[in-house]
Amino acid sequence: MASRPQPTRVRKLPDERRAEILRSAARIALEEGLERITLRRVADELGVRPGLIGHYFPAADTLVAEAFTDAATKERDTLLPADEEGLAPIDRLARFLVRLADGTYLDLSRLWLNARHLSRFKEGLRDAVGAQETVTRTALTALIEAGVVAGEFDTDDALGAALHILVTVDGLGSYANANADADAHGRLDHPVLDDMAITTAERELGLERGTLRARL
Repeated sequence: MASRPQPTRVRKLPDERRAEILRSAARIALEEGLERITLRRVADELGVRPGLIGHYFPAADTLVAEAFTDAATKERDTLLPADEEGLAPIDRLARFLVRLADGTYLDLSRLWLNARHLSRFKEGLRDAVGAQETVTRTALTALIEAGVVAGEFDTDDALGAALHILVTVDGLGSYANANADADAHGRLDHPVLDDMAITTAERELGLERGTLRARL
């Protein structure tokens, strides 16, 4: 009886394999937490040997830091997409904040909380968190500065306004994380939380309340 031919295993290019590993690690981070990322866990997810993961990421801490960076970069690209750069700054800001407020980014809010906590103990992750915070802060500050030049925003401190907005977003993320796991008695549910980042932006940028949602 003739034996069946064995399927030929296709060797992936190094860049493809590395990207695949990062995607898998980022998914684990978003769904279960950065602590769950290990070389063996990612290998099991991909159906390969742990040694293959170790070839690309000899230290698990490096994989953790890069998985966070990958997820955070993709978050920013969906919140401030390049294909909207031609819009007026006020419209880009409105879309950015409403996307954050609609609850779609709960897993990413949890990831940021997780990363900031673990970064106390992992230098590589600490550097990654700092780098991503800087990129986001710089992008939002530049957007506000463009709005001031266009006469859409009224502030003499674009960086300060960006910090007010981002700190509010981070605080809301911590409440969202707590509420997702709370029982009926522990849940904090108040309408002021829904648009707090939006109203903070409107206050800091000299806009009437309701202006940003009205732009959509």
